[in-house]
Amino acid sequence: MAVVKASSSDINLLARLLRAEAEGEGTQGMLLVGNVGINRLRANCSDFKGIRTIPQMVYQPHAFEATTKGYFYQRARTSERRLAQKVINGERYWPAKFSLWYFKPPGDCPQTWYNQPFVARFKLHCFYQPTAEECESVYNTFA
Repeated sequence: MAVVKASSSDINLLARLLRAEAEGEGTQGMLLVGNVGINRLRANCSDFKGIRTIPQMVYQPHAFEATTKGYFYQRARTSERRLAQKVINGERYWPAKFSLWYFKPPGDCPQTWYNQPFVARFKLHCFYQPTAEECESVYNTFA
């Protein structure tokens, strides 16, 4: 059962984002990117207040570099659509389980990103989750 509303065009959009942001990180990396996106939709805190739809999340200004690249605009593939559906259905994976941010630094992961603590690195991406003080809702959006 979906944890966010998603039409077929929303699934395609999220699938394109997963591929464009993390194809080089494999299936797990794409799922982690999807988790961050779904967390942003559900948490309603920090930089993500009022973000309630997949298009709002994907096209939020400065949120995803991939949306500025041509590769993002290629047609969604079945394999990425399946991954998008998994995260829409609420499947969550560490270290993105509660993360609202990730990025790919040129070297080591900084201990904080946007003042939020480092959780872990998966391949080339570093994941950061807010403190409960900053965003308590991200910890209780999934029963």
